[in-house]
Amino acid sequence: MENDSSTNTERRSFLKAAAGSLLILKPETAFGSQANSAVEVGLIGCGGRGNWIGEFFPEFAGARVVALADVIRDHLDKTRDKFKVDASRAYYGPDAYKELANAKLDGVVIETPTYYHPEQAAAAVDAGKHVFCAKPIAVDVPGCRTILDSGKRAAKAKLSFLVDFQTRARAVYQAVAARVHRGDIGTPAMAQVFYYAGRVIQDRSKPGMDPGLARIMNFYMDRVLGGDIIVEQNIHVIDVANWLLQGHPLKATGTGGRTDWSGTPYDAGDAWDHFVVTYWYPNNVHVNFSSHQLTRSFADLCVRVFGIRGAADTHYGGLIRVTGDNEWHGADKDDTFRGGAIENVKTFIESIRTATPVNNVADSVDSNLTAILGRTAAYQQREVTWDEMMRSNEKWEANLKLRW
Repeated sequence: MENDSSTNTERRSFLKAAAGSLLILKPETAFGSQANSAVEVGLIGCGGRGNWIGEFFPEFAGARVVALADVIRDHLDKTRDKFKVDASRAYYGPDAYKELANAKLDGVVIETPTYYHPEQAAAAVDAGKHVFCAKPIAVDVPGCRTILDSGKRAAKAKLSFLVDFQTRARAVYQAVAARVHRGDIGTPAMAQVFYYAGRVIQDRSKPGMDPGLARIMNFYMDRVLGGDIIVEQNIHVIDVANWLLQGHPLKATGTGGRTDWSGTPYDAGDAWDHFVVTYWYPNNVHVNFSSHQLTRSFADLCVRVFGIRGAADTHYGGLIRVTGDNEWHGADKDDTFRGGAIENVKTFIESIRTATPVNNVADSVDSNLTAILGRTAAYQQREVTWDEMMRSNEKWEANLKLRW
């Protein structure tokens, strides 16, 4: 990505190639009975998210979890017992992800702190494995470039690379996006986007724990390991904004900060707990974005897009509708979080069974970079353009020194 024109050309070419391989399955899609054996996957990351989504592969897609990798021994051992994985295929330590990627299996499931996704996905693609990766995909611009390259190499090798954005897998979200894109609200002029929630987790570290492991246990609250809340969590609504507006912003201004959590169970890490950002999208579309992790007294994940003929009003897990001239009521509630993940798992495994690769890397990178743009503008408290951000070679370094 040496210059803007080459970046745009390269990205357009990749989008075209990826679009040809993308497979959207309906929720009722049955798995092909022609398969002679179960698809086998390995799970990198045996924490809460890995254990939660790992169950979906055998339960809803008929796949087998046959290998595990982690840097926390207790997590690895408990997950091995849960999935009845042979001890010889439970890999532990700093190179565990490489051992798993090179093992005999079909796909690699990545459920680790965001910081590690680029190198772990690259190792999986290098080993000729299909990749299912948690969002977001990177904490910095160089990491996004690495993921984009891995996505292109996966497409060339006819491998699936699916990033787990739940909203795009849901039929009701697909329907509201189609209505916006066909002009039911008129040309979009502005949008309101917010992600309001309480703190994600309490401090998970224990007295005497290795400092590096303590950071990994609390990566949601660690700027470098998670990317800060605007990247690690708020990307859900940022991705929907990009989807509905069919592009990424050209520039952003922002602010934010971290409240004093002293004396609370949540006093860990250094991530901010609120952001306020203004994005400018093409065609002079203005987007007001804000987020917080301060209180659950008002919690909602919302994207509203306004035009002169109406508005698209969407809430993650909740109300989805169009108001105005072309009124449409999609749903009062939607099982976005769990249902979207299940559909993504089913799509991923079916793509392997049928040798029909899926690949949503380009859109995932765009949304990740949009979150990084807002974070950069907020950290520096000034206007930052997309082109300026893309020229950045700043690579975040965790500098973890784990004791093995």
